[in-house]
Amino acid sequence: MITATVRVPPPVNEPVKTYAPGSAERAELKAMLAQVEQEQPEIPLLIGGKEVRTGRTFEVRAPFRHRHVLAKGHAAGPEEARAAITAAMKARHDWGQTPFHERAAIFLRAAELLTTKHRARINAATMWGQAKTAHQAEIDAACEAIDFLRFNVAFAQELYAQQPQSAPGTWNQTDYRPLDGFVFAVAPFNFTAIALNLCTSPALMGNTVVFKPAETATLSGWTIMQVLREAGLPDGVINFVPGPGSQLGPEILPHPDLGGLHFTGSTGTFNTMWRTVGEHLPKYRQYPRLVGETGGKDFIFVHPSAAEDLDAVAVAIARGGYEYQGQKCSACSRVFLPQSLWPKLKERLVPMIEGITMGAPTDFRNFMSAVIDEKSFISIGRYLELAKGSGANVLVGGKANRSEGWFVQPTLVEVSSPTHTLMVEEIFGPVVSLYVYPDKEYEATLEVCDQASPYALTGSIFARDRQAISLASQKLRHAAGNFYINDKPTGAVVGQQPFGGARGSGTNDKAGSLLNLLRWTSPRTIKETFVPPTALGYPSLAAE
Repeated sequence: MITATVRVPPPVNEPVKTYAPGSAERAELKAMLAQVEQEQPEIPLLIGGKEVRTGRTFEVRAPFRHRHVLAKGHAAGPEEARAAITAAMKARHDWGQTPFHERAAIFLRAAELLTTKHRARINAATMWGQAKTAHQAEIDAACEAIDFLRFNVAFAQELYAQQPQSAPGTWNQTDYRPLDGFVFAVAPFNFTAIALNLCTSPALMGNTVVFKPAETATLSGWTIMQVLREAGLPDGVINFVPGPGSQLGPEILPHPDLGGLHFTGSTGTFNTMWRTVGEHLPKYRQYPRLVGETGGKDFIFVHPSAAEDLDAVAVAIARGGYEYQGQKCSACSRVFLPQSLWPKLKERLVPMIEGITMGAPTDFRNFMSAVIDEKSFISIGRYLELAKGSGANVLVGGKANRSEGWFVQPTLVEVSSPTHTLMVEEIFGPVVSLYVYPDKEYEATLEVCDQASPYALTGSIFARDRQAISLASQKLRHAAGNFYINDKPTGAVVGQQPFGGARGSGTNDKAGSLLNLLRWTSPRTIKETFVPPTALGYPSLAAE
């Protein structure tokens, strides 16, 4: 026990290492990549601090070398889901009573472990298991994960400091309680940092968690759990249950003690989960908090005044659309370009995309790698076929090869309509659609951009004309929760650009901000009156 008004260390964004030839971090990462390639661990569940092996195993394979088994994971089912809930509820009281500075210390230590001892391992696990290049793994699995841990602690301290005013003779307080139940954290494959944040942000606020990683990201998910255990996280606070959602969701979502859902994934899956919760409302001890970041159909919109910035536009499209194979909910997927700029941009953009190197991320010369699995490969393939039909013209790419890994070429498609299917539906792959609009129809095309797709996650405008930027910002105000001016629509940084969108893109609770942490608390107002009244009447009751 300490007696102090504790202040956590001011957070700073973790510097991104370059992994340039000859650097120490490059040598360390390459050595760890070789080690991870050979380890092939058997990954258990972690329930109440105990490793559980169900015997129902699944293989974790490298997307870029799908014959190579990286690990075998044990799959949770209904029985293990119930056990995880029991463990979370058992740990709930003690964890919720743990002073904030002690909870904070655990997550700050985890940040330092990722910064130093486990940086190469978390990056290597992400590169092998999720087919990220060294740079993409570094900005995600290392830097963003570290930032989430550090900044969330500071945001929590800021939130706890928000207290009401007190009238003379009274003392008013706000008690930021954890939710009355457990939190179900469901993570996607594409960002290791998101998986970490989904389970740790509710835990930081005193909640206990049932954490389901994507099966394809089980290797990095298990690495997260190992780091948290080493940092001192008590048993049962975060329970690790990889396995099929079809087996776990029906057991967990209707449970009376469900306090909240922290989700990142597809819009369709989130809709199904929301519907399930709605159907079971009479069962719950409280209304569950539903927080979801879902799909996107993110745009780059170019104004004619960007004529001198076409090199920047080309780089924004190529990086925004093809980094990590377009498997980012924020990835550029549609481009609106004025007719006057298309010929010169085409001269820059097409050769740039044709020059993108694709292959194993363990070869640091490759700019991109394979998509995550066969299901994704087949889904993207349907859009490639659509791109070869009427109303579309494949300018670059358009081919896929599954012989060694799930490889899809970086593809650029020019379409004849801003409402073409390729401009509306989320593809989640390296396919960018481009629509050329008449210069004089700038404002009308902004309106189409706003209304054509059901999503509203990220988007950007390239322009030098300030009035054009202002108009775009106004017309597209509800089309993107993260809006960029003269930049690509990807790369949000914790503490700088809180992330999230609305409409079909989620609940916009802004991961990487105080707003998200507020969702994992149930505030209690406390009023203490030092000298309470002892007489019944009020002065107004007196006779004239």
